[in-house]
Amino acid sequence: MRFATYAHQHRTRVAVVGKDGILCPLPGAASLAELIRSSGGLAGLLQIGAAALDVPPGPHVSQVRLLPPLQPSSVRDFVAFEEHVEGVRRSVDGVSGVPDQWHAAPTFYFTNPHAIYGPDDAVPMPPGSAVLDYELEVAAVIGREGRDLTPEQARDHIIGFTVFNDWSARDLQSAEMKVGLGPCKGKDTATTLGPYLVTADELDPYRDGEGFLRLALTAEVNGQVIGKDLLSNMSWTFEEMVAYASRGTRVVPGDVLGSGTCGNGGCLAELWGLRGEQIPRPLKPGDTVTLTVEGIGTLTSTVVTGAEPIPLPAGRRRSRERP
Repeated sequence: MRFATYAHQHRTRVAVVGKDGILCPLPGAASLAELIRSSGGLAGLLQIGAAALDVPPGPHVSQVRLLPPLQPSSVRDFVAFEEHVEGVRRSVDGVSGVPDQWHAAPTFYFTNPHAIYGPDDAVPMPPGSAVLDYELEVAAVIGREGRDLTPEQARDHIIGFTVFNDWSARDLQSAEMKVGLGPCKGKDTATTLGPYLVTADELDPYRDGEGFLRLALTAEVNGQVIGKDLLSNMSWTFEEMVAYASRGTRVVPGDVLGSGTCGNGGCLAELWGLRGEQIPRPLKPGDTVTLTVEGIGTLTSTVVTGAEPIPLPAGRRRSRERP
């Protein structure tokens, strides 16, 4: 089952996406995030969605503005593709290979849940950046609260999946991570989610023998294919990543967990690292990025001019005087 959030006739609605793209609105649903929290998990959400199919249908998806499927409780972004790490590390840090620690655990960082964009939304250049990049990912969405989960338990806590574009200001990212923290402003301006939340059961036919989802991934810039990969090239399953995220803490309904960027052109920086030069060039206003994930859908975003950075002083050298 597929769920969408959309704007139509000055109203925001949540709907099941029916046959041929007809939207079946859910009466009284304020948001998909709230629906997920109240559903109790996948079975409850499917039951709610099935009831919507019995009410009069709404507009076609082509007649509405699709919004982000949900406003996340939090956004964790992993780095589960070794090929991506190799290329970007060479591009951003000038270092070859993969850190030994990368193999030890599915590392992630928290990104900004307040900068979520939807399908077809224009995405602004980050203030002060001239080296913008897309990142093609898939995200799992949590449907039930859990703590210290095993991978087997974690599967029951994933309610669905969506396409995830982790926009990255590579020049800002490279500079700020030299401090030993981050990324911060290099990843802070925009994350695009959509076009739908596809429930976990709908993607079960794509699972291989190890539990990975064998989904084809394609990235295009201005109509030119830049990258192709398979989601099953991840080094950890989503269930393993959810289990790690829940270690010593909680995952809660509405949490979004990105796979990390796929390889083979899943972002520009990977290619820059492999080629030793910025080909293809960084994104600029007017460029259109199209990310497609088999079984989930397509995100199309156009880059636009962003705000100018507000100047701040450099850090002062202080006397370190003590009382």
